[in-house]
Amino acid sequence: MKNIKIILFLFCIIPFQKNTAQVWTPDNGDGTYTNPVIHADYSDPDVVRVGDDYYMTASSFNCIPGLPILHSKDLVNWKIIGHALVKQPPFETYDSVQHGNGVWAPSITFHKNEFYIYYPDPDFGIYMIKAKKAEGPWSEPLLVKEGKGLIDPSPLWDTDGKAYLTHAFAGSRAQIKSLLVVCTMNPEGTVVNNDEVMVIDGHKGEETIEGPKFYKRNGYYYIFAPAGGVSTGWQTVLRSKNVFGPYEKKKVLEQGSTAINGPHQGAWVTTQTGEDWFFHFQDKGAYGRIVHLQPMKWVNDWPVMGEDFDKNGIGEPVTTYRKPNVGKKYPIEVPATSDEFNEPKLGLQWQWQANKQTNFGFPTSLGYLNLFCNTTTSNIFNAPNVLLQKFPAEEFTATTKLTFNSRLKGESTGLIVMGLDYSFLCFKNVDGKLYLNQKTGTFDKTVSETGTKPILIESNTIYLRVQIKKDGMCSFFYSLDDKNYQSIGNDFKSREGKWIGAKVGLFALGEEIKNDSGNVEVDWFRITK
Repeated sequence: MKNIKIILFLFCIIPFQKNTAQVWTPDNGDGTYTNPVIHADYSDPDVVRVGDDYYMTASSFNCIPGLPILHSKDLVNWKIIGHALVKQPPFETYDSVQHGNGVWAPSITFHKNEFYIYYPDPDFGIYMIKAKKAEGPWSEPLLVKEGKGLIDPSPLWDTDGKAYLTHAFAGSRAQIKSLLVVCTMNPEGTVVNNDEVMVIDGHKGEETIEGPKFYKRNGYYYIFAPAGGVSTGWQTVLRSKNVFGPYEKKKVLEQGSTAINGPHQGAWVTTQTGEDWFFHFQDKGAYGRIVHLQPMKWVNDWPVMGEDFDKNGIGEPVTTYRKPNVGKKYPIEVPATSDEFNEPKLGLQWQWQANKQTNFGFPTSLGYLNLFCNTTTSNIFNAPNVLLQKFPAEEFTATTKLTFNSRLKGESTGLIVMGLDYSFLCFKNVDGKLYLNQKTGTFDKTVSETGTKPILIESNTIYLRVQIKKDGMCSFFYSLDDKNYQSIGNDFKSREGKWIGAKVGLFALGEEIKNDSGNVEVDWFRITK
């Protein structure tokens, strides 16, 4: 009898697991992969190999926890294992929503048995954090170089023990841009000196050059740097026998005849078997800057990336290619999306719009996530306690089960697609009764918001759903039994956020402050095909 129960249990859960596990799978299962290797907004990716393990970090801007850490064994299958930045300083700034500010393009390095991440905050300067293990704990951020508009740092510890840093400039803060500099650091990497030397002026054929990554190989210093703009640019490589130049330059990757726009900004990785590979992003509008993997080789001490389909001497992105040779085969794995909230911890896929405060909510050991309606704001766009995750594929469906225990009129909860334009299902307490409608907002210096006619809902437990189709088109639905779903509102075209892709998630808000706000029990949140 016990065996029959186990079989029945497995029979019930396997269909759900199969449906939710892989809305985007780059590993084809036949020794090849298809780009992108991560169809999600891990912008400005940087990757480092330590032994047989690969670790990735990426920009996180105002999303907290920040600096996601992903792990892979084969460069194709990736898993989120943590975040290096639990809370973003300065706290008085990032306790409120700062769309587009915060953590810009970081670099991750392994030096003297420690992981180092250098990340820029364009309003404050360059920070460094480090850890013995990639999973953490990570040290508190140390401001190693103060200044406005200093972005995209990348360190290099030379063979003689000397340390250097290259970085770029954000014109919006520094009033200079399209150039790269190299400066020295102390050997510990805790102080970056003000002795910058400009190594390239990008106004001469490399407009908007930024995002440098610093390497040394075969006696040459290399700076890999994107140019030409986020959605339209290319990958440039600089090389010199002297760390301060002068540097030669070469364009090594471009869109060319392919459909992959703006292929640039990422990381060179050498496998344990001696193969070379290059990670870069592609700007895909509402889906954010998704991650691609290109084969790479060296010819005459210059990197050659992708394949030269149009035979002009510059590499172009591949779509399907053989997987990297890492000496072994590993199982298919993708970054987490669905969350059953059955464990007393929040899934690593989730981020808030600002530094988390204690009263935002709690994971529980009761089988649900508990969110509180204690943030009042004139619009949801600037609410810090909106809990979001990245779009994980071109097409997918997000469904959640909520039980709303409202205590005050004006409290609301629901399911949201967030970007510079946003739309959400608003489940709201109106004079003691619960109503549901769709609200849609647009941000253009100020926020304007409209809503459909509210529908009276007789139950405080509801299922909300959004279906995302190609081009980011969203359709919303609701149900009272998880079987019969009714369409609600209007189709909505999702839009990217400020330097990030659109995101999907949950919220709980109020309109007045009292000493006992209502709460929302989120039973589960599922991403399906």
